[in-house]
Amino acid sequence: MALIKKCRGFTPKIGEDCWVAENATLVGDLVMGKQCSVWFNAVIRADVNSIRIGNSVNIQDGAVLHCTYEKTKVEIADNVSIGHNALIHGCKIESNVLIGMGAIVMDNCHIESNAIVAAGAVLLEGTKVESWTIYAGVPAKKVKTLSEKLFKGEVERIAKNYIKYSSWFK
Repeated sequence: MALIKKCRGFTPKIGEDCWVAENATLVGDLVMGKQCSVWFNAVIRADVNSIRIGNSVNIQDGAVLHCTYEKTKVEIADNVSIGHNALIHGCKIESNVLIGMGAIVMDNCHIESNAIVAAGAVLLEGTKVESWTIYAGVPAKKVKTLSEKLFKGEVERIAKNYIKYSSWFK
């Protein structure tokens, strides 16, 4: 059973048909939608501020979601994939986004729908990622426009696959 810990009067709320790995940690003011998955060693720490996660979101192995006390919250919309060991901190991520493995997304970043943040990218505080773009590098910058083919082949495919993968553990 995952570590699900109450903090400051808040207990994490997990939506229908979700799967949370036995060694994942969920803390505090967290609300998660339907068909989400939280993978091995992932930490969602809503102790200092709220974290809201939409439907069909996957938080992959070793990822960390956190906020800044009294300043920033995390808001993640639907069909978002957070790659292995990514760090998501006090930001807003709209629907149909892929955050690559090991990426860092800092406070007050805003990632619009239908975008990719590449593996290893570092989005500095306050960065805005526009729809239909790919950001990569340190610090991350727009490297190209996201094609429909790449969108379907990566963003949509990965989100759907993680719903399937999590069903193997339910």
